[in-house]
Amino acid sequence: MELRIVFMGTPDFAVPSLRVLVENGYTVAGVVTATDKWGGRGKKQLLQSPVKKYALIHDIPVLQPKNLKDPDFIERLRSLRANLQVVVAFRMLPEIVWTMPTFGTFNLHGSLLPKYRGAAPINWAIINGESETGVTSFFLQHEIDTGDMIFQEKMPIHEDDTAGDVHDRMMLLGAQTVLKTVQAIEQGQVPTRKQDDARATKAPKIFRETCEINFNQPAQEVHNFIRGLSPYPAAWSTLDGKQFKILRSTLTGEETHLPPGTLRSDDKTYLRVACQDQLLALHVVQLQGRKRMEITDFLNGFQLAQTSGRLGQ
Repeated sequence: MELRIVFMGTPDFAVPSLRVLVENGYTVAGVVTATDKWGGRGKKQLLQSPVKKYALIHDIPVLQPKNLKDPDFIERLRSLRANLQVVVAFRMLPEIVWTMPTFGTFNLHGSLLPKYRGAAPINWAIINGESETGVTSFFLQHEIDTGDMIFQEKMPIHEDDTAGDVHDRMMLLGAQTVLKTVQAIEQGQVPTRKQDDARATKAPKIFRETCEINFNQPAQEVHNFIRGLSPYPAAWSTLDGKQFKILRSTLTGEETHLPPGTLRSDDKTYLRVACQDQLLALHVVQLQGRKRMEITDFLNGFQLAQTSGRLGQ
């Protein structure tokens, strides 16, 4: 039987997975994505999701339900006559949706399940200092990220990788895994296996309020926290009452007994902050009201002597 696929996804991360299906000749009967949102300067521009933009260019029907249980949406989805649904970076689906196709619905998740189940697997893997992550394709079932696994592909997390770096490499690896999974389903040779719930860990959604940096920790933990939240939502502290985001850092190996949060700089080429055990070098930062800058550009208009010389105040 020929596959008729409905693809569900919204952000940039999902686009390569949709593209690889189209470019390999699969019939994508429709796309389900987020509703358009007001954004841009003054929120006066109606923005389409990256997945919608790609679908429209390739004349793929687009559904944008506000409510995934809405009877009109369910009827329109059913009318697409899909026998397989592919989910990449989308919302949690109700049972009436994920059980609809003959071949089921599979999801691509950005971790080596059962580790890092949840909304922010890339971020938490880096924050926790993992040296390896990957992607998992699995069939959906009731509990989120718990279904039978199909394929897993591993990838390294390098010492100074940010969440953005890993995201960009992972979306390409994920696209190949989606293609591999669809090919296996098409051939009737799907190697599923159960997840070991005893090994499961969580990757809950991240909120801005929980992104404040605690410098009274080893520098390695602070570094992991910074890169795990970069570029968004970004780890932050305060400098003289203004929010101070840190987007990139590196370990210096320089031991220090300075109070945590103390800044050191030559006001030209470097800015370092004291952590519990050593100084951490800051490379890309953003002070409230200013754009993101490389540290040399930031220091061009910043004099440490004119501040408290401490972060977190």
